[in-house]
Amino acid sequence: MQSIISVSGLSKTYASGFQALKEINLEIRRGEIFALLGPNGAGKTTLISIICGIVNPSQGTVKVDGHDIIKDYRAARSLIGLVPQELTTDAFESVWATVSFSRGLFNKPPAPDIVTKVLKELSLWDKKDNKIRTLSGGMKRRVLIAKALAHEPQVLFLDEPTAGVDVELRQDMWNIVRALRASGVTIILTTHYIEEAEEMADRVGVINKGEIILVEDKIELMRKLGAKQLTLHLHQKLEAVPEALSAYKLTLSADGHELVYNYDTKGERTGITSLLDELSSAGISFKDLQTTQTSLEDIFVGLVRKGS
Repeated sequence: MQSIISVSGLSKTYASGFQALKEINLEIRRGEIFALLGPNGAGKTTLISIICGIVNPSQGTVKVDGHDIIKDYRAARSLIGLVPQELTTDAFESVWATVSFSRGLFNKPPAPDIVTKVLKELSLWDKKDNKIRTLSGGMKRRVLIAKALAHEPQVLFLDEPTAGVDVELRQDMWNIVRALRASGVTIILTTHYIEEAEEMADRVGVINKGEIILVEDKIELMRKLGAKQLTLHLHQKLEAVPEALSAYKLTLSADGHELVYNYDTKGERTGITSLLDELSSAGISFKDLQTTQTSLEDIFVGLVRKGS
């Protein structure tokens, strides 16, 4: 698939000497939802700010649909919409005025039909004449998205879009993101809510200490690094795991009523059948069992710890 954003050898060192980014190489595909994950201070916002033309790189190149963000700034920036973390809007402007003004900032001619379409898609139409200061936090965040979409960008950056938003509104935001992707907009999402990336993303990138440590298709990442866990709920308390079962590396719960078996989903054989046979031979019976899949959050935490 063709890339719409190409980052090559990108580094950023601030005047203080702090190196926020180190030799970043990244390709973001046209029309995908790309989730950028990383702990606080990992370099997510710096990377986004450079791509969006807000911060200058120390070295390296960034191209947006073939336009260099330094040499061809206006063309590159016109392709990008940015929804920042902070709720930065003119509190005394109306929703209609602030969204229309954002379009004008990109030298786009007035287009009431486009502004109307954006406001309706974001469920802001009935608030179009309201002053920004009268809106709830969730509605203000929708206005930020409307502002970012007013000039019809091909790429939309969402920096922590659902921070401080309640669960119901978060679900609405996910639906908005899916609709934008369906319309052809490329979405780059940073989030602390790992379930957002697991729910939404086509691909996942993990950044830590200014370096990209992994970029992978989400499904492939889950397949490669995801493990499954089998939990057996025992009929009777077990004091210790029998020596005969040591090869399975079972974990016994503190109360002695659960046995946990971790197995590799990539393996040709999981070993579950032979485990159950040997449990029976050892006289250990269970009343229930359940399996769970490692989540993207588990994988993310493991990757960051490994890179620390």
